[in-house]
Amino acid sequence: MTDAAPPRPDETYSYLGPAGTFTEAALKQVPEAAGKHWRSVNNVGEAFADVTSGRSIAAMIAIENSVDGGVSATQDALATVPGLRIAGEYLVPVNFVLVARPGTALDEVHVVNAHPVAYAQSRRWLEANLPDHGHIPATSNVQAAASLFESSNADAAVAPPGIVDHLDVEVLAEQIGDNPNAVTRFVLVTRKRAIPPRTGADKTSLIVELPDDEPGSLLAMLEQFSTRGVNLSLLESRPIGDELGRYRFVVDLDGHVEDERVADALLGLRRSSPNVIFLGSYPRADRREVEYHSKYDDEIFIEARDWLRGILSGEPEGD
Repeated sequence: MTDAAPPRPDETYSYLGPAGTFTEAALKQVPEAAGKHWRSVNNVGEAFADVTSGRSIAAMIAIENSVDGGVSATQDALATVPGLRIAGEYLVPVNFVLVARPGTALDEVHVVNAHPVAYAQSRRWLEANLPDHGHIPATSNVQAAASLFESSNADAAVAPPGIVDHLDVEVLAEQIGDNPNAVTRFVLVTRKRAIPPRTGADKTSLIVELPDDEPGSLLAMLEQFSTRGVNLSLLESRPIGDELGRYRFVVDLDGHVEDERVADALLGLRRSSPNVIFLGSYPRADRREVEYHSKYDDEIFIEARDWLRGILSGEPEGD
């Protein structure tokens, strides 16, 4: 009997595991990943290392939550790991259950294992129902529950609702998330340079550094978008790390790099910023068409360039 061939890197997708995580739920939304090998990893760094080393063709990573905002580990990695592109975004509704080993009662819970993000999103419920509880951080939502059967001091865990399909745990409470409408946004990260064609319902992601720590530098950056009618759906600052007071900005904007207004804004950023990282243009997860004023139509930008070209070439005006 021969050993099975190892999975091919071009048919391998990495995700924050183990099975049953919200990240896996996001990867299930990728048609190209169906039937391929899914590689479970422990953290963002390992997922990106899989992609950059060629072990995986892509990795699914959480980048933003509607309650807590941007995921700093993902944002910082995208800023410092070269050669990565976002190929698509996916939304997953998020809620949690409190689980324990079979036979455990709620009043017996004194220590809770939970991923820091899950803990933050269920903290009000925990403090109201378990006011004296302690918290042990977990590397993932599923690992929080799995640790109950390992060398853990936790009595219960905050986990995804589908955890009962993977582990022999007992649900002590359902819907413990503080916000029933919470959604996490995931992105599929790859090394492929090809940009998905524009659909009219697109998003572009960037990381931009300011040239100097001086009054007006942030306003100058924002004007590159506002003067071209480009709406921002995300703007978050992250420390560059080389000294105090130096920040980079994570930017999501409505539109595609092939849109004239977006391309012109990127040219303005390139002229004014010491470092602009283009992370990709891709279809919006909600497929909502981008709205903007007609004065920012592609034809307006094209006509302006043609007008200037005519002046420089000496063409008679009005021809």
